[in-house]
Amino acid sequence: MASEAELIVDLGCATGESPVWVAAEQALYWVDIPNRELLRWNAADGQISRWQGDEMLACIARHGDGWVAGMESGFFSLQTRPDGRLDSHLLATIDHQLPAMRMNDGRCDREGRFWAGSMALDMAAGHPVGALYRLDSKSIDAPLVPQLDGFIVPNGLAFSPDGRTMYLSDSHPSVQKIWAFDYDIDSGTPSRRRLFVDMLDHPGRPDGAAVDADGCYWICGNDAGFIHRFTPDGRLDRSLAVPVKKPSMCAFGGARLDTLFVTSIRPGGDLSDQPLAGGVFALNPGVTGLEEPAFS
Repeated sequence: MASEAELIVDLGCATGESPVWVAAEQALYWVDIPNRELLRWNAADGQISRWQGDEMLACIARHGDGWVAGMESGFFSLQTRPDGRLDSHLLATIDHQLPAMRMNDGRCDREGRFWAGSMALDMAAGHPVGALYRLDSKSIDAPLVPQLDGFIVPNGLAFSPDGRTMYLSDSHPSVQKIWAFDYDIDSGTPSRRRLFVDMLDHPGRPDGAAVDADGCYWICGNDAGFIHRFTPDGRLDRSLAVPVKKPSMCAFGGARLDTLFVTSIRPGGDLSDQPLAGGVFALNPGVTGLEEPAFS
């Protein structure tokens, strides 16, 4: 499909990730992981704001007037400061299997528990040391234990509108699978893991994802420049193109939640064929999304 993506931010983020629409501000927030930045785009005037953290920022969710974030050493609460810095408070540590690891993709379930996966910084090595962690009121100020493990690059985390299905992928080239789980909304426990989509059958590796109001699952096809929509039974419904090879994560936003915002990655090397890599794009998906849950 021809690209109908609108470039809204051209900052050349090294690894733009975790877009979150904040309706009260009519603004989009996202992170640039290796540059340790939280960024904000104001829809009304296009103004950009940036804040620097002490560790790599991988994923965020709203928490009061601040944020909860998965970073390098664990989960933190964050507050923005006028001087462009982030105040951070450690909520829970993570005992990584290897020294050089960080958190990756994450978001809250419908009940406000924050989930995020971990990965080795050397993705090419293919170490299956990634795990999925859950942060809730019971786990704050305590070391977290993996809820699921054995992943290389856990990604694509999302929840169905009723919260009873959890989606998760592994975006490593040797895996490229998306799974669905039954999800107990009372205990926050996934079970009955099964294959949802084998992305080897579709263009791109599975990266960040979102679920729309119809319960369909949108996944970024990294390396292929597509955002794919799959129905709840795993059928490919449509694919939207962006003018970069590495879309990283998508999120619904806008005044009517009918805009799909997409972050992207700016790789090294010759970018003459994708000069907008690292930008943030807006697409018209033809459907509406759901408001992203805050951490409670």
